Amino acid sequence: MAALGCTGGAAKLNSAPKTTADKWKRHIIRQLKLRDRSQKIMFQDVILSYVKLLERSHQRALIAQGILGSVTRLPLLRSSTDSLSALISKDEDAVRDLRKTSGELAYQVVELQQAIRIKDSVLDEQHARVCEVRTQLGAMEAEFASLQASVEAMREGNSALKREYDCLLQQHQGMDETFRREKVRGSELLEDMVQRKRLEAVCMNSKNEKRVRAREASLQRELETAAKRTVNIDVGLGGGPSTRSTSPKGEAVEKAGRGHGRLFRSASATSPRILDSIKELFEKKRRGNSVCSLEEERYAPAGVCLAARVPSRALHTLDAHELGINAVRFSVSSNLLATGGTDRVIKLWDVSAGMLHSRGSLEGSNEGITSIEFDPTGTRILAASYDKSALFWRLDDCAPKFTLTGHSRKVTAAKFKCSLRQVVTGSADRTVKVWDLHRAACIQTIEVLSYCSDVVCSEYFIVSGHYDRKIRFWDSRAASCTQEIPLQGKVTSLDICPDHRQLLSCSRDDCLQVVDLRMSNSRRAFRAEGFKCGCDSTKAIFSPDGNYLAAGSADGAVYVWNVNSGNLETCLPGMHSSSINAVSWSVSGEYVVSVDKSRRAVLWSDI
Repeated sequence: MAALGCTGGAAKLNSAPKTTADKWKRHIIRQLKLRDRSQKIMFQDVILSYVKLLERSHQRALIAQGILGSVTRLPLLRSSTDSLSALISKDEDAVRDLRKTSGELAYQVVELQQAIRIKDSVLDEQHARVCEVRTQLGAMEAEFASLQASVEAMREGNSALKREYDCLLQQHQGMDETFRREKVRGSELLEDMVQRKRLEAVCMNSKNEKRVRAREASLQRELETAAKRTVNIDVGLGGGPSTRSTSPKGEAVEKAGRGHGRLFRSASATSPRILDSIKELFEKKRRGNSVCSLEEERYAPAGVCLAARVPSRALHTLDAHELGINAVRFSVSSNLLATGGTDRVIKLWDVSAGMLHSRGSLEGSNEGITSIEFDPTGTRILAASYDKSALFWRLDDCAPKFTLTGHSRKVTAAKFKCSLRQVVTGSADRTVKVWDLHRAACIQTIEVLSYCSDVVCSEYFIVSGHYDRKIRFWDSRAASCTQEIPLQGKVTSLDICPDHRQLLSCSRDDCLQVVDLRMSNSRRAFRAEGFKCGCDSTKAIFSPDGNYLAAGSADGAVYVWNVNSGNLETCLPGMHSSSINAVSWSVSGEYVVSVDKSRRAVLWSDI
C-alpha cells in the first residue's frame, strides 16, 4: 500500500504542470522513486505473505462450505463427521493464527506508514531548507560577484595610487635633495650674514670709539685752552657780583664745572689743583671706556603712582605680531609700550587716546624674544632671547648697540640693576650672570641647581625662580645663596613690589604667592576659580602702587587680585582666544596690556 501511495504521488508529481523550478522537481521525483523502490524491496516479502495468507484463508472457507454442503446432502458420510469436525477445528485454529498474524502485519504496516509520513515531513522540511539555502546561495553568489568586481576596481585604484605614489616619491626625493641644497645654502648665507653683522658691529664699535675719542680730544683741547685764561671768582659771603671771562672757552669751563657739581675756589684756573681735578675726571672717563653717555648713567627715578586703576573694559585690540607674543612692558612715561614675540622683533607702540599706534620696531635677534625691560630713563631696552643672548638697544636706533653672549641655552630673563651699569640674566643653562654694560662683558657667573625661569634684583641681592619649585636669594657681592623658598609648582615668573618690600611669584600649581621680604616666612597665596597658569613662562605682575596683582590665564582671561584683602578684584574674559603669556601695568596706573600666544594684544582700562 505504501508503495502504491508513493507511486500514485510520483504519478501526480509527473502529471503536474512544469514550472520554472523543473530542475528541483525532477530531483524530488527521482528521490521519491528511489525511496519507493527501497521501501518496496523492504516490505515486498511481507506483502506477498499477507496476500498468500488471505488467499489460503479464502480457499479454506470455500472448502469448509463445500464440505458442509456435501455432508448435508450425503447422509452416508455422517460417519466421517467427527473427523471432519476435527479437521475444521484445526483449520479454524490455523485461520485464527493467520488472522492474528495478519493483524500484527497490518499493525506493522500502519506503523511503517506513520514512519513514512514522518520521514516525508522531514524530507519536506529538508527540501524547504535546501530551497532557502539555494536562495541564500544565489544571493551570496551575486554579492560575491559584486565584491569581486569591487576587488578588481580596488586593485585598479591601488595600481593607480601606487603609480601616483611612485611619482610623488620621486618628486619628494627631488625636493628633499633641493631642500638639502637650500639648507646648506641657507647655512652658508647665515654664516655670511653673521660674519657681515660681526664686521658691521666691529665697524660700528670702531666708529663709536673714534667718535668718543674725537669728542674727548676736542674737550681736552677746549679745557687746555680755557685753562690758560685767568678766571676771577668772587666767593664772598655777601654774594656780590662776580667778574668772569666772557669768552666761549670760559663758558665751556664754567659749564663743565657745573655739570660735575664742582666749584673752583682758586683765583686762577691755572692752579695745579684745578688741573689735577680736571685731568682726574677726564682720565676716569677714559678708563671706563663706557658705551653709554653721562646722561644715560644717571639714575632717573621712576614716576610714582598714588593709586592704580583696576581695568574694567578693553579699549583696543590688535594682532601686534606675526607670531605669538611672549613679553610686554610699559616705559616709565606710560605712553610707550614694547612687545616681543617669537617673530624675533620688538615692536614699539605709542599709547594715546586709548589706542596703540605703531612707532617702529627693533630688530637684531636671531630667535624669539623671551623678556623685555626698559631702563628707568625710558631711552634704552634690554631683552632676552632664545638665541642664548641678551640684546641692548637705544630707542633711536633699530639695530642693537651690543649683544651679551655667554649662555649655552636660551636666556629667559634680563633685568637692569639699580645702578644701571649692570644687568642680570637668567638662563635655561642653570646659570645667573651679571654683566658690566661699560665693557659689555660678564663679570660674575652664579651656578644654580635648576632651570632658571625669571630673575629680579636690587643693588645687592638677586632673586631667581626655578623649575625645581624653589625661589633662591643670592648675595650678588659673594655669589652665595642666602635663602631658599619652596613652592608647590614650577616657578614661571617673579616680580618685586615698587617699594621692594614684597616679592610676587607665579607657579604652575595655578597659584600666585606674595612673600614679605622683611619676613620671608610670611607668605600669602592668591587663587581664583577658573585661573590656570597657561605655560612655563606665564608672567604675573604688581600694580605700580603695589595694591593689586595681575596675571593672565590659560582660558584667555585677565585676573586681578587685591593684595590687601586677598580677594579677586575682577576677571576680564572674552578678548583673548588663547593662553595669555604676559601682562604689563603702566607706571601711571591707568592702563593694562595683555598679550597671548595667538599674537593678540589688548589694551585695558577703567575709562
